[in-house]
Amino acid sequence: MRSLAAVVLLTTASSAFAYTADELATKNVAAKGGAEKLAAIHALRLTGKVLVNGDTLQLGYVEMVARPDSVRYEATLQGLTLVQAYDGTQGWKINPFQGRKDPEKMSADDAKELSEDAADFTGALVDYKAKGYKLDYLGTEDVDGTDAYKLRVTRPNGDITYVFLDPDYFLEIRTINRRIQHGIPKETVTDYGDYEQVNGVYFAFSQSSGPNGSSDRQKVQFDKAEANAALDGALFRFPATQPATAAAK
Repeated sequence: MRSLAAVVLLTTASSAFAYTADELATKNVAAKGGAEKLAAIHALRLTGKVLVNGDTLQLGYVEMVARPDSVRYEATLQGLTLVQAYDGTQGWKINPFQGRKDPEKMSADDAKELSEDAADFTGALVDYKAKGYKLDYLGTEDVDGTDAYKLRVTRPNGDITYVFLDPDYFLEIRTINRRIQHGIPKETVTDYGDYEQVNGVYFAFSQSSGPNGSSDRQKVQFDKAEANAALDGALFRFPATQPATAAAK
């Protein structure tokens, strides 16, 4: 009986490592709705709220993404709106909370997170080969009591994302993004939950993120999603300089 129990335990333990990286990526795509439904979403608009400063401040929040590589975030409080956007080439921002109401261009380093968000809005594992990513399976790791599958995604620029998949549903429950910005490593942890279907594709409507090792978290909760919404390309581009009016001359 002891020998039989040992065989059962060994089989159970080894089954956790039975998948290859590519098989896990394939299961993740299937769990989200399948490659066809994922590809059919060419634009997405999500609205909800974001909680910051230890949940003491609540801001209205809008996220807009358009293929192939555009993204825009808006956070609004008391009539002021923070904007961060990327149009596939240039990142820019407006931050009235720092007294700056005019748009400012971002450096390539500062815009890296936005460009990666735009490329991976359906997930880093989706079409990872076409995006030139290298994928490695690193076994399992405990994520708040869940023995999650851990994968490492390495981008062509050297940035790394660790993806943790739920062992039953194969959806992301956590990512750790490691980017080099201005020569300094920066790690951000994001936890995902409350998956909801949008045009047949599952997206996480609840996200909590912050620097790795810090208790300071930003929490996003979406309550509405619009797939293939008509998004004007101007939303993502750096605003053109307005010509002077006759009265101003």
